[in-house]
Amino acid sequence: MAGRDIISMTQKELKRLHVIRKVLDKSITQKEAAGLIGLCKRQIIRMVKKIRSEGDKGIIHRSRGKPSHNAKPEELKDKVRQIYRDKYWDFGPTLASEKLFEIDKIKLSDETLRLWLLESGDWKKHKKSRKHRKWRERKKYFGEMIQADGSRHDWFEGRGPECVLMGYIDDATGEVFAGFYEYEGTIPAMDSFNRYIGKYGIPQSLYMDNHSTYKSQAKSTLEDELSGRNPLSQFERAVKELGIDFIHARSPQAKGRIERLFGTFQDRVIKEMRLAGVKSIKEGNKFLKKYLPKYNERFSIPAAKKENLHRSLPEDIDINSVLCIKTERTLRNDFTVPYKTRLYQVLGRTRAKKVTVQQRISGRIVISYNGKDLEHKEIQNRPSKKKSDKRKSVTKKTSYIPPEYHPWRNKKLVSYPQSYTYPQKEKRSKKEKELLLVH
Repeated sequence: MAGRDIISMTQKELKRLHVIRKVLDKSITQKEAAGLIGLCKRQIIRMVKKIRSEGDKGIIHRSRGKPSHNAKPEELKDKVRQIYRDKYWDFGPTLASEKLFEIDKIKLSDETLRLWLLESGDWKKHKKSRKHRKWRERKKYFGEMIQADGSRHDWFEGRGPECVLMGYIDDATGEVFAGFYEYEGTIPAMDSFNRYIGKYGIPQSLYMDNHSTYKSQAKSTLEDELSGRNPLSQFERAVKELGIDFIHARSPQAKGRIERLFGTFQDRVIKEMRLAGVKSIKEGNKFLKKYLPKYNERFSIPAAKKENLHRSLPEDIDINSVLCIKTERTLRNDFTVPYKTRLYQVLGRTRAKKVTVQQRISGRIVISYNGKDLEHKEIQNRPSKKKSDKRKSVTKKTSYIPPEYHPWRNKKLVSYPQSYTYPQKEKRSKKEKELLLVH
């Protein structure tokens, strides 16, 4: 039996391959494919030729895993950084590159110098000024961009608990997908998006606001600044693992389509559920399964282009291992892993120093290392610490007992002459003091 060749691709390459196949099938044009992938038409023509001649592996860049031919030596990099610290410490990369060439006879592009300085921490990335907003045209393809958000409201008008509606609307067609949850958080967001993928597939991009669930509020670490990346929330990390472009809206007006949908639902859907007698989250989700197809049939519009850009989930990807909360933990010497006040015992030996704890949507805990799940069990009863048999001697604190001549013992204060010698304070043993206290 002949073995099959296994082609390893990233999610970015799978996304490009999906669009190029649409070009080969003549579903979309090369110009439209260039806009979807973010490349020029000339690059799309190259990709089409390579895939036609080499098959799916033609999408993989041939220089993968090879060192760059234009890489500069490390000695030059260290020398330039030292010169910058000594002479040009407050220069911008553009001006510094000019002065390095004019004075120090070192020719470097300003972009190369900027990357070197960012890597060493000698230069910090500056934020660009905010651009003026303008009206945006609808996307042309179904699945090209999905707007999503959560709306907390008294959806059941007091008949049930206040809850959150997680909603998704396609930018091109206005087709809606939604579900009720107790709160707007990471697990509800992942569960609702998992259901969306199960019905439609993986979209090209996702457009959401800056809620802490969708965008991390943590400050960038030194490693993040050197690598030029921002800290990711658990939801954002999972979305990018699937090869989806994550776009953050800077204002509610920017994602007006989903905001207007919630305004419509808070009027129309609430009244429909009142007539249906819906009074719980479970009943509300059953209601939406019947209501949304009718709503989409009436209010959605056809896309400008007929092609569907949703991708099917690859067979080698377990969606539950992507849409989950991943946390890195240190494996102790006794092969135990602490997580959220609980302790888990890894069964079997492993050389891992750190493992990844996955909290799945269902609540199941999975411990993995290098993509492989480790067998484990939760330790229900932790061993209690042994109490030492040695009893600590507890000494009672005795109060001060004034002598007989002390004025406190007489109702009237006694004044002694100057020639009077005060009697010395008697030294009593511990047993004598205890007997005095008893009497």
